[in-house]
Amino acid sequence: MRIAALKRRIVLFYFQPQLDGWVSVLRLGLALQVIFSTLALRKDWNYLLAGNGRGLISRDLMEAILDAENPLIPRLGWLVTLGNHLGVSEGILLSVIWTCLLVAGCFLFAGIFCRPAAITAWFLHLCVVKSADLLSYGVDNLTTIGLFYLMIGPLPDSKSLDWKLRKPPTPDARVVGFYRRLLQMHLCLIYFFGGIAKLAGIGWWNGTSLWRALTLPPFNVVDPDLILHWKFLLPAAGLFICVLEIGYPFLIWSRWTRPVWLICICLMHVMVALTMGMYLFALVMIVLNLAAFGPVGLGDPALGAPIGTTHL
Repeated sequence: MRIAALKRRIVLFYFQPQLDGWVSVLRLGLALQVIFSTLALRKDWNYLLAGNGRGLISRDLMEAILDAENPLIPRLGWLVTLGNHLGVSEGILLSVIWTCLLVAGCFLFAGIFCRPAAITAWFLHLCVVKSADLLSYGVDNLTTIGLFYLMIGPLPDSKSLDWKLRKPPTPDARVVGFYRRLLQMHLCLIYFFGGIAKLAGIGWWNGTSLWRALTLPPFNVVDPDLILHWKFLLPAAGLFICVLEIGYPFLIWSRWTRPVWLICICLMHVMVALTMGMYLFALVMIVLNLAAFGPVGLGDPALGAPIGTTHL
């Protein structure tokens, strides 16, 4: 009986019925992320991604390093080679890839051809990130993660034009809940180990890590004199961030502590955007958090009974 009850609780945990409002949040947020990031790179797109020594760091060098790690990881070199066989130059192909990414983002925002648009955005974004790995940072990897969950998730969602025009069958609420649960658990791992890694060094204990983050170009948005005036707060702020991240997987599940933790995490990312100019990083993190742990169905009640104190 105990084994049967345990199995039932596990099944209910992973397949708790959900509405698809979180999918709408993820789709719209990641669509804006793809559109903004693509537009931001337009002027330097070819300069960053060109091969044969024509770029800032030759794409061939980065892809050679990538090939040594795993030859099966997607990269732009595959598409460039295919384009060469078709008689398309590298410059034209890179422009086509940029256009396809932008169009995929627009389609996702409008909710048109949601699944093909999500697959296209994920694959092209992954190719770009891996081919420019030495120039990428956290926002690129997190955007790829978000697009992956969107790509495999229950599309089209009920807020999309696809849904309104084609009237597809309503997805099983348990399947919708399963995909959301995967995203939730992934976020918990990201925050927990991110917090642990911060505490492993002395910089987050004495405030020097925050000092460097706020004063080194190009993230020195705030006047250094102002930071110097309030430097005594940096150790406390650093430890508070660590507590937020390490406590995330333990306190984000309860309906009593979730609102406080979710608001604090989102405010933390807003502050990152305002003090360091990392607007795209803040956007993708807020989108992932709202999709994973925000109100179900944009305010609609959850389907099914909660497990213990968990209420989604």
